[in-house]
Amino acid sequence: MNRKLQGTKYLISDYIAAIISWTLFFIFRKTTIENSVCCDWLAIFSDTNLYKGLLLVPLFWVFLYFCQGTYLDPYRKSRLKELEQTFFISIFGMVIIFFALLLNDSIRTYQNYYFSFFVLFFTHFFITYVPRLIITTITTKRLHDRKIGFPTIIVGNNSQAEKIYHDIESQEIFPGNKIIGYVNLEECGNGLSKYIPCLGKYEDINEIISTYKVEEVIIAVENKYEQMLPNIITNIESHNNVFIKVPASKRDILLGRVKMSAIFQTPLILVSGKILSNWQKVVKRAIDIVFSIIAIIILIPIYLITGAIVFFTSKGPIFYRQERIGYRGKPFYMHKFRSMYIDAEEDTPMLSSDNDPRITPFGRFMRKVRLDEIPQFYNVFRGTMSLVGPRPERQYFIDQIVQRAPEYTMLLKVKPGITSWGQVKYGYAENVDEMIERLQYDLLYIENMSIATDIKILLYTFIIICQGRGK
Repeated sequence: MNRKLQGTKYLISDYIAAIISWTLFFIFRKTTIENSVCCDWLAIFSDTNLYKGLLLVPLFWVFLYFCQGTYLDPYRKSRLKELEQTFFISIFGMVIIFFALLLNDSIRTYQNYYFSFFVLFFTHFFITYVPRLIITTITTKRLHDRKIGFPTIIVGNNSQAEKIYHDIESQEIFPGNKIIGYVNLEECGNGLSKYIPCLGKYEDINEIISTYKVEEVIIAVENKYEQMLPNIITNIESHNNVFIKVPASKRDILLGRVKMSAIFQTPLILVSGKILSNWQKVVKRAIDIVFSIIAIIILIPIYLITGAIVFFTSKGPIFYRQERIGYRGKPFYMHKFRSMYIDAEEDTPMLSSDNDPRITPFGRFMRKVRLDEIPQFYNVFRGTMSLVGPRPERQYFIDQIVQRAPEYTMLLKVKPGITSWGQVKYGYAENVDEMIERLQYDLLYIENMSIATDIKILLYTFIIICQGRGK
């Protein structure tokens, strides 16, 4: 399945729809609201406002749909959900266009405002949704006819795994799961082997996911392996675009954890989903860029003063950069003001402590008020870090943490940050034990990640800086 091509179909459709709806609306305004040029087509099509709108309005709508996530996963669309999303985003966009472009129009009565609003809204909504409906319907039919599907594997080889396989394969309406094989925690044997190939043991699952371009993993392990579920899920979640599902029990159904998106689906719980909605991702990144630029400009005097004090109070460079592990496990260089004496760390990586003799007197003050962290606004601007996110660690310590707390790899699903929930609640960690203890706060952050949560953490960080309570 070519996701880029499918997403481009929706993008082109939306762009053309925006052009048509704006042109029709402009003609309506000129012929109905402004009677002076009624039926004067030359005057209508020679008006520069028409072409300004054709240049800006379609780009505006495409940007809104991009923030909504319309083009990111074009094969997993529901027609009813599409109707709902198109309706509400059309209202939201129309309010912005109304206040930006239409509010200053010359009108005879305010009823013309309301009439113009509803005409543009319904014109845009109808012309946008109908082509979307056609594209989605064609794609859905291809899924139901098994011409396309999501490569899926099952983890497990017990009776429950067999039942899930048969339920999916025998559904009246094919859900799109193209089951290519199964992975077992022990040696491959009977059970699912009668229907699908065994692709290997669980230890090879990362390689299997990459090789077969797996998009969904259904976990149906034996009861004796239930204690391994957190490790299994954490391991699979290192692949960002893989959906993880587990069979729903009666208790899960009673607690309302099972959310069905189709009538004929097998009841499964989606374990791995999007941490942030697409519009929140865009807003979070926009906040990072704007805030980092403002911070870098405003803090120029602080940079100069701090840099001068670091330079004159101890030998060595002003700035210190260190390799850390960031988003999706990719290494990057994090920048800080140097707070330790040079050559403080030679071969074996070491963590700092409250009374660490390697820290300079001014470095101790910088750490208290987080002054050493402000060069990281450069990392935020570049996109290797965010304002809020789990603190990045070095690979040396990550290897030790993962041995005792495999769930740490979940932190790599998001960008590391200058500040975090763990940093606010716990501060700097002095050893691996404290890193693991701080981990629970960072995991809580990921589970509750939102723009509102980020703002709260930034406010608490500001309070800690003002009070000098940094650890």
